[in-house]
Amino acid sequence: MSHLRRATVYLDPEVHRALKLRAAATDRSISEMVNEAIRLVLAEDAEDLAAFDERVSEADVDFDAFVKSLRNSGKL
Repeated sequence: MSHLRRATVYLDPEVHRALKLRAAATDRSISEMVNEAIRLVLAEDAEDLAAFDERVSEADVDFDAFVKSLRNSGKL
């Protein structure tokens, strides 16, 4: 376990209780669940960044002009 790092995290009492109950029901530790949740959030961030990179060469669209075009075409 020397590769793990300790961090202090303050949780709302209700969130902590829910985590404790979930940990007991799934035979997992709170740390395991928190680590998994953080990994999922970081993976989503990585996907978002990849999508931004893929679209970096796309032309910018002026929001006001786009909304006006939707109105003019009867779509709004």
